[in-house]
Amino acid sequence: MAMIELRRLRAFVTVVEEGNITRAAERLFIQQPPLTRLLQGLEDELGVTLLQRLPRGVRVTEAGGVLFEEARALLARAERLREAVQRAARGEQGHIAIGFTSSAALHPFVPNLLRRYRDILPGITTQLEEAGSGELMEALLEQRLDAAFVRSPASGIPGLSVEPVLSEPMIVALPLGHRLAQQTQQPLPLAELAHEAFILYRRPAGQGLYDAILAACHRAGFSPRIVQEAPRLPATLSLVGAGLGLSVVPGSMRRLGGDGIVYRTLAEEAQLSAPLYLALRRSPASPIVERFRQLVLETVGAS
Repeated sequence: MAMIELRRLRAFVTVVEEGNITRAAERLFIQQPPLTRLLQGLEDELGVTLLQRLPRGVRVTEAGGVLFEEARALLARAERLREAVQRAARGEQGHIAIGFTSSAALHPFVPNLLRRYRDILPGITTQLEEAGSGELMEALLEQRLDAAFVRSPASGIPGLSVEPVLSEPMIVALPLGHRLAQQTQQPLPLAELAHEAFILYRRPAGQGLYDAILAACHRAGFSPRIVQEAPRLPATLSLVGAGLGLSVVPGSMRRLGGDGIVYRTLAEEAQLSAPLYLALRRSPASPIVERFRQLVLETVGAS
């Protein structure tokens, strides 16, 4: 038996609900003869009588009563399916995979944005992944991620577009008891770190911030003495807390606190800030990704 057309089922359900073919035709905005043909076609297809014609209307048969309940449920599911597809086309339902660096996750902007995204679009399931900027870019190109918050502008990577989101000052993380850990209220000139031991995160993981720190040190007249590299920023702070050296980190890293660590702001002439970018693939974005991008821009504008 061929699949029953939804328009025949809809016509049948409307007639049963109205109990009258003329009123059902008016409700369906069709003429009575086409409606009668739809009902006859449905009975012929099923090989049973569904409606008993009465002088002043119609009455459903026992077989028709069973079909009525099943058809009404099927039509409701079909309507939900249609709505789901339309929501997906508007970017309101589906799935998105978002990546972020460990330092980006600590900036209030990112968790607040994700919370707002969930509240505005509860039909979107979100997969989150934390990695270094380089790994996130690779995941974007391989289509394992749809969007990523990174610290590197990634200029020149074919297939990716990167939009600036915000910029925050960088600060110095010092071991407790360090000679520079005393006057915490005074901005620290970067040149004061010329002879200090630096702990940085590995360049492939944090290329943008790594290069920015080196460039700022060179402007201040020295090359930093890097004694240790860590795979992630939290690991960098752990090494600072252990007294192995100091580090320069985004200001939001202060939220991690850390035993044995003192934070100091840098003097303005250091010109050292930590930008945050939204990275996307250049290929035409899905409605879901485009809605996310628009929400990022709106949140930036409102902050």
